Amino acid sequence: MKKVSVQCHNIRAAYGTIEVLKNVNLDIKPGEFFALLGPSGSGKSTLLRLIAGFNKHQHGELLVDGRDISKQEPWNRNIGMVFQNYALWPHLSVWDNVAFGLVERKLEKTLIQKKVAAVLELVGLSNFGYRKPNQLSGGQQQRVALARTIVIEPQVLLLDEPLSNLDKTLRIQMRQELLALQRRLGITTIFVTHDQEEAMTTADRMAVLDQGVVQQVGTPSELYDEPINPFVANFVGTMNMLDAKVQSQKADSLVLEVMGLGELVVPLSFFKSKLPDLGQKIILSFRPNAVELIKNSSNSNDDSINIQGDVELSEFIGEFNRYRIRVGARSLYVDQAHHTGLSKLAVGTKLNLKLSPSKSKIFTV
Repeated sequence: MKKVSVQCHNIRAAYGTIEVLKNVNLDIKPGEFFALLGPSGSGKSTLLRLIAGFNKHQHGELLVDGRDISKQEPWNRNIGMVFQNYALWPHLSVWDNVAFGLVERKLEKTLIQKKVAAVLELVGLSNFGYRKPNQLSGGQQQRVALARTIVIEPQVLLLDEPLSNLDKTLRIQMRQELLALQRRLGITTIFVTHDQEEAMTTADRMAVLDQGVVQQVGTPSELYDEPINPFVANFVGTMNMLDAKVQSQKADSLVLEVMGLGELVVPLSFFKSKLPDLGQKIILSFRPNAVELIKNSSNSNDDSINIQGDVELSEFIGEFNRYRIRVGARSLYVDQAHHTGLSKLAVGTKLNLKLSPSKSKIFTV
């Protein structure tokens, strides 16, 4: 099967006077597993349905393999879609559900039998062809929905939150199976989810959307390590954010007035590009795992920030302990890797939070 690209050029779409997609530009590579990530109402499902042909856009081009398909009806686009609720025919067997699209295309009976048998074997359901959907587990139903979609050999596979109805353990298993199947077929796949873990563990690249606008496109590690703005930083993983204003400059540092914390001296090495002007509002951000916890409060002589605080809440997550640290009038989250024999810090424990320039990011407001 030929691998194809999917490109959105200045796509705008509206429901009445409400614009839901605003100049969306995406270039999805042939054979890529691409995720659309964002909160409810961000436009990600609207964009997916637009690619499928169920929604229409008022401006822009939608290209598949370099051809604009904007005016084609859904059944002429050769695009397969797996819905959130699977949308299986309850009165048909697994075999007949999978064969449905081929029957509609009026293929020869022997070819239909060959294709259905092959795809059921591919998804591990060869022995379930006689069963009805209500006789299957959630994971098995999802495999049937996938089989029904890929049996028609679509150029592009669209997945609309297909794992959301499964419990956590099965969801992890199925996303691994889904990725393995996509790699085996080499089909260009676009996956919509609001679950950042799903996106980050499956996607080659992903786009984060908010209010119909593409905020950033990149690999999962790029979006996690180098978010382009505070929204992406907050949505992809957990981020501590300190709102501040530049008060003054010393020879080797800036003095910030941090909301809820007070004055904080920040070495110039934290500002990796242009230094902000006096009076400029900025956000100093860092991940919970970027902080070094030091029990005995002390000032460091190296190029770091030191903030004193008290433990006000602790959570044991398994791989790490997450602490909520009270600093001034606000709280920060700090993660500490767990190992056998490590005890949680008690509530009220005084700590020094040490943050280095390489593990922080500053946004201008």
